[in-house]
Amino acid sequence: MPRLAAAFTAAITTRDRARLSALFADDIDFRGLTPHRFWEAHTPDEVASVILDHWFEGDDRIVNAHLMDVVTVADTQRMGYLFELETPDGAHVVEQQAYYRTDGERISYLRVLCSGFRPVVPG
Repeated sequence: MPRLAAAFTAAITTRDRARLSALFADDIDFRGLTPHRFWEAHTPDEVASVILDHWFEGDDRIVNAHLMDVVTVADTQRMGYLFELETPDGAHVVEQQAYYRTDGERISYLRVLCSGFRPVVPG
């Protein structure tokens, strides 16, 4: 399953909507929690829209992505990843933990918890 985790973070990093949507089952069960909002979606395109259109703005540029780990928790995979970003406000990092299940080749269940954009403090 690490292949799906790597493909997931790569699709977000490159903002590849088609590639991201293709990772999800047609009846994806998605929920996400960011610092100020709860998100829910039920189709691959809706999930891709939440992640690419709402979590990251047009001027946000992901300069590096780190897939930190993928761990099996019974029938679920947990992936931890971190994005380094450049925004109009400066350098930030975003760390997320995601739990996912598959229907074989595609993600059918996804829960994401996000740290929010944290400013990088020089030094």
